Amino acid sequence: MAPKVGYLGPEGTFSEEALLSSAAPDSVQPDPRATIYDTILALRDGEVAWSIVPIENSLDGSISVTLDLLADEAHGLQIVGEALLTVRHSLIARRMLPLEEIDTVLTHPQVPGQCERFLRGELAHARVLPASSTAEAVREAVDHAGPGWAALGTRLAAEIYKGTVIRDGVQDRDDNETRFVWLARGAEGASESPPLREGERGGGWKTSLVFWGAGADSPGWLVRCLDEFASRGINLTKIESRPRRERLGHYMFFVDLEGSLPGERRVSDAVANVREMCEEVRVLGSYPAA
Repeated sequence: MAPKVGYLGPEGTFSEEALLSSAAPDSVQPDPRATIYDTILALRDGEVAWSIVPIENSLDGSISVTLDLLADEAHGLQIVGEALLTVRHSLIARRMLPLEEIDTVLTHPQVPGQCERFLRGELAHARVLPASSTAEAVREAVDHAGPGWAALGTRLAAEIYKGTVIRDGVQDRDDNETRFVWLARGAEGASESPPLREGERGGGWKTSLVFWGAGADSPGWLVRCLDEFASRGINLTKIESRPRRERLGHYMFFVDLEGSLPGERRVSDAVANVREMCEEVRVLGSYPAA
C-alpha cells in the first residue's frame, strides 16, 4: 500500500489539489484531516508518512497557524518540498440562485481576503461565515444549509458534492497562487523526501528558518542578523514576524532564503553567525524550490 499523506480535507479542497498535482502518480495515499492543526499533528504522531499544508497565499499572505505550529508544537518536523497551486474560487450552491437571493456565504477563513472585490461589490448584503475548509463549506451549503446559502470553494468540490457553480473565478486576481509545503519527520537533513512529480522542482534550493533572541531589545539587532545573509550575497525571498505569544512586543522572525544547508558554505556560515546573536535559531527545512 502506498504511504499516507495528510492534507486538509475533506475531498475537494485546494490542499488535495496541491497534493495530487505535485505527487508522482499513484505514489501516495491521500489521508484527509479536519484542520491544518490535525494535519500537522498526524505527521508528528506518526500516523502519516508526510503532510502537505498551505503556508502562504499571494493575495492574503501567510497562513499563521502553519507558521506557529512549525515554530512550536511541530518543531520536530522538516519542510522537505514545496508546491505552487494556482487558486480559482467559485461561488457554489445547491441550485442556481440570483446573487440577490444569497444571504449567507460559507468558506475557509483565508478565502474572503482573496475575494474581497466580489464579496464587497456583489454580495455586500450577505454575511460570510467560517468553515474548516472550502470543501466542507461546499458540502454544508449543498447538503444542510438553508435556501439562501452558498459557499466559496473549488469546482472539484462542486462536482464531488453535487453542487451548482453560480459564478466561477471570483478571486481578486487570476494569478492568485498558494504555496504549499511538504513536511516530514526527522532531524535537519535527515528527513525523507516526498515522491514529487517530475517538473515540480524548479532547479534551485530554498532554506526556511525561524529565529528569536534577547538581542531583539537592542537597536540594530535585526539588521545585524540580516546582514549576515546580505554580506554573503544570499537572497532572502521572504521575511515575516510573528508574536511569540509571551509578552507584547516579543517576536520571532521567519526567513526564506535561496540556498541549501548544509550544501552551501556561505549559507552554513551565515546561519552559524546568526545563532551567536539569537536565543534560538531553528532550520525549518532545506529543500528543492518549486
